[in-house]
Amino acid sequence: MKILKFRKSLSELILRGEKTTTWRIFDDKDIQVGDELSCLVWESKEEFAKVNVVSVREVAFKDLTKEDLEGHEKFSNDKEMYDTYSEYYNQPVTEDTIVKIIKFELI
Repeated sequence: MKILKFRKSLSELILRGEKTTTWRIFDDKDIQVGDELSCLVWESKEEFAKVNVVSVREVAFKDLTKEDLEGHEKFSNDKEMYDTYSEYYNQPVTEDTIVKIIKFELI
């Protein structure tokens, strides 16, 4: 089974049904619609949920749509968003960086 890891604070949003979208810069798992994923807490590596992927698309950050933002945690501005993803991936992330938008539902 494919695995996605989430920070503890984000895992809590998923369990409450507030987070139904994740953005990934690198998808070494080739996540596709219909995949069942095991979700782990990044800090502890403990499974907290299983989800089913309902949609997937790739786009540059600058081309994110209102629909892409739905179900995703909010950022106060673009700089915060780029800084957050630069920290997650340990490399610069800009408006031209391609991001994979994965929408899911709890199983």
